Amino acid sequence: MSVGDVAAGSRAATFADRHIGPREADIAEMCRVVGVTSLDALVERALPPAIRTARPLDLPPPLGESEAMAQLEQYAAMNERVVSLIGCGFYGTVTPAVIRRHVLENPGWYTAYTPYQAEVSQGRLEALAVFQQMVVDLTGMEVANASLLDEATAAAEAMTMARRISRHPARAFFVDADTHPQIRAVVRTRARPLGIEIVEGDIDRDLDPAACYAALLSYPASSGSVRDLRPIVERLHAAGALATVVTDLLACTLVLPPGEMGADIVVGSAQRFGVPMGYGGPHAAFLATRMGFVRQMPGRIIGLSIDSRGRPAWRMALQTREQHIRREKATSNICTAQVLLAIMAGMYAVWHGPEGLVAIARRVHRHARILATTLRQHGIAVAPEHFFDTLVVEVPGQAAAIHARAREAGMELREIDADRIGISFDETTTEDIVGRVLGLFGIATPARVDDEPALPSQLRRTSSFLAHPVFHEHRSETAMMRYLRRLQRRDVALDRSMIPLGSCTMKLNAAAELIPIMFPGFADIHPFVPAERARGYARLLDDLARWLCEITGFAAVSFQPNAGSQGEYAGLLVIRAFHESRGEGHRDVCLVPTSAHGTNPASAALAGLRVLPVACDAEGNVDLADLRAKAEAERTRLAALMITYPSTHGVFEEGIREICAIVHACGGQVYMDGANFNALVGLARPAELGADVCHLNLHKTFAIPHGGGGPGMGPIAVASHLAPFLPTHPLQREAAEERRARAVGAISAAPFGSAMILPISWAYIAMMGAQGLQRASQVAILAANYVARRLDPHFPVVYRGRGGFVAHECIVDFRRLRAATGITAEDAAKRLVDFGFHAPTMSWPVAETMMIEPTESEPKAELDRFIEAMIRIREEIREIEQGRADPHDNPLKHAPHVVDLLFEPWQRPYDRRRAFFPAPFVEEDKFWPPVGRVDNVHGDRHLRTTLPWPEELRHAAE
Repeated sequence: MSVGDVAAGSRAATFADRHIGPREADIAEMCRVVGVTSLDALVERALPPAIRTARPLDLPPPLGESEAMAQLEQYAAMNERVVSLIGCGFYGTVTPAVIRRHVLENPGWYTAYTPYQAEVSQGRLEALAVFQQMVVDLTGMEVANASLLDEATAAAEAMTMARRISRHPARAFFVDADTHPQIRAVVRTRARPLGIEIVEGDIDRDLDPAACYAALLSYPASSGSVRDLRPIVERLHAAGALATVVTDLLACTLVLPPGEMGADIVVGSAQRFGVPMGYGGPHAAFLATRMGFVRQMPGRIIGLSIDSRGRPAWRMALQTREQHIRREKATSNICTAQVLLAIMAGMYAVWHGPEGLVAIARRVHRHARILATTLRQHGIAVAPEHFFDTLVVEVPGQAAAIHARAREAGMELREIDADRIGISFDETTTEDIVGRVLGLFGIATPARVDDEPALPSQLRRTSSFLAHPVFHEHRSETAMMRYLRRLQRRDVALDRSMIPLGSCTMKLNAAAELIPIMFPGFADIHPFVPAERARGYARLLDDLARWLCEITGFAAVSFQPNAGSQGEYAGLLVIRAFHESRGEGHRDVCLVPTSAHGTNPASAALAGLRVLPVACDAEGNVDLADLRAKAEAERTRLAALMITYPSTHGVFEEGIREICAIVHACGGQVYMDGANFNALVGLARPAELGADVCHLNLHKTFAIPHGGGGPGMGPIAVASHLAPFLPTHPLQREAAEERRARAVGAISAAPFGSAMILPISWAYIAMMGAQGLQRASQVAILAANYVARRLDPHFPVVYRGRGGFVAHECIVDFRRLRAATGITAEDAAKRLVDFGFHAPTMSWPVAETMMIEPTESEPKAELDRFIEAMIRIREEIREIEQGRADPHDNPLKHAPHVVDLLFEPWQRPYDRRRAFFPAPFVEEDKFWPPVGRVDNVHGDRHLRTTLPWPEELRHAAE
């Protein structure tokens, strides 16, 4: 082909061309296999006519990558980068470059999924164990999780956890009034539907241990006060109540840790360990407690077990506590957490070590001491007496004037009232900044102070922490870089192969989408700055809300939910508030199909609703007769139906409009779970189907990476009649008082949730454009049907919809094979590791099945490799069926095969090459699993959640 021929027949590739994996010729061949002539023909045959929208998406023309980056740079520049001294749970920090480059910006970390498949997740599981060890050491507790969504929701989780543990007869939960306002607000929101009474007050004057089942104490307090909590904890314990404490990890390097004061539960944020403020998130929170309470903990817990060869191996422990198993009886509705940010925080501790953290903490504390000492010398009253990094300055009647001078000087202080201002220092504070603050009070010369912390002896930490060698061995950047790489290469992420997890939408997270999040104008903004300081974020949020309303057909959007589970929770609270506004607060029944995600019933329970399951028929659809009967029976109490569309069975249900009509006729509202929205963008709008509210997983449909289990974003879109009830926030000054009175209150620590990652979804929509988004949905549906059609002769597809087609995912059946051969879906999942693949979703929503979602991003060649791997696995099962292979001694039962076996005598009935290289394509880039099959039962029976010491590992190896 000549240059002229190429020029005549080509055009510049668009972003959508790069995002969508199959080429035009591939799409034509896939359509042929599926039995359609085109993508449009596939949509005509697969989607019920009643759901297809008649109105094309009205979005701006798609931008190229450079144009999108330029626009986002402009928005970032509109946010004023000022010296933030607001504190209040969000602090300036320095992200070490080695962590930024090798973790945050590394697709080997950010494109991984939640580590349900332990054998391909050992790197991030170990990294999360580092985070747990760090939290346990710094707080003085015995066990920690990894992780929670933010500090405020962690405090709310502590409240409900304490309720489960406590045998105290009281229903009241006491909250220290000297706690950050966003924490108090989220706790109040969480308590109300659960019937928990919140009592706020002074812990000396107002705390009555006999009248509460637990108390939430802040240490250091919001005012900065550091005080001995032991007398209060002892009073609580004497009355049979529990002590929960919000703490600061950096402060814990200098002050007596809460665990040494007798705390029962400790929560907080790891944000200041190298994670930017980002206008509110994402940040990893934590919850630490005593080992005796471990089974009541929310969130993921990483535990050490053994593999099939008896060697140490990490896994997620005690999963029977979680929503995907326990549903409405789970300890929490949390699913996606903040794994990537937890790893960053843990590696910050690895990089600095205990001595580095102490040095940072002492420097922060010294700057606060300079300010306090100088102001006091000039007759200005400063509180508290003992502090770590935060001061409250008494300025009778002068607060507004000082704030104005600070803003003119490029600084933001914390607003308290007309007579007081708050000032918090952090890792980024310099002597020059301290001097500029003193200048606001007309003081030119700072006082001299020594380097010793100004804390009474009984409040000083004397115990050691971070003694494990991992916190001491990686001081050079070379060592740290190699340590991070060593962990990363033990995992399978999207940079290695497709991750075909059903209902998870592991699509491409394009490099151009992720670059802007670390623009300083996005990363370095405090969430509580005045609105005029964050005009760029306002523009971005306005664009994104407008686009999402156009895509969904709804009227308004809230970005406050920082995970899909929180979107569910927020949406149900909005529905409850709507009913209450109409004098129907008694409506408390939530219908949930038996096929629903576990988060659905867990969120309903958290919203104070009674969960009533609805059956599904043999085709995987909601049983309309059962739905109608239960809706009619609960007509006066029906609050909502939660439904996923397309269904979790991977089909477009024909009766979705009728389903919504049945619920509406009985006075209920319809909550649509948007987990599967990737099959609908540009093809259907939830509002047109009859839904009243829908959450969107921006970390699925709209390209935010999963990060190994977070961050996520779960904004909710609502119809106009629900818009007045959307979440508000105590520090969101723009919210009118009338709206505050009707709104459900705060559900996250920051007004806009994890705002720093919203530029990813903005970039995705802006660069894809209307046609690109619609084509992505079409190709996602095509890919799923291509996989289903090719696998069906080998593994029957369980559910099909209209015309025999599936939606964007398919479920393949292992039940008959297990009955005939003893080979399970888990055996096949572990054998896929030998082919270099992460397994699909296992045994959900149907036991002994695999749910496969290929997404639009995977090239046809990768789909074909996965299909070949599955067919080869079927051939191995057939050998057992035909008596040619031992049902207990075969490649499936022994999978995955670890490299150690290469150096040992081979005593298996199949050859070694087949074990390690089961298909020719495996030889191109072999993934060597670091461990054999992990023993889940052993891990839970011998629970260990902290790092083993090197001598223990040597002993295990021997």
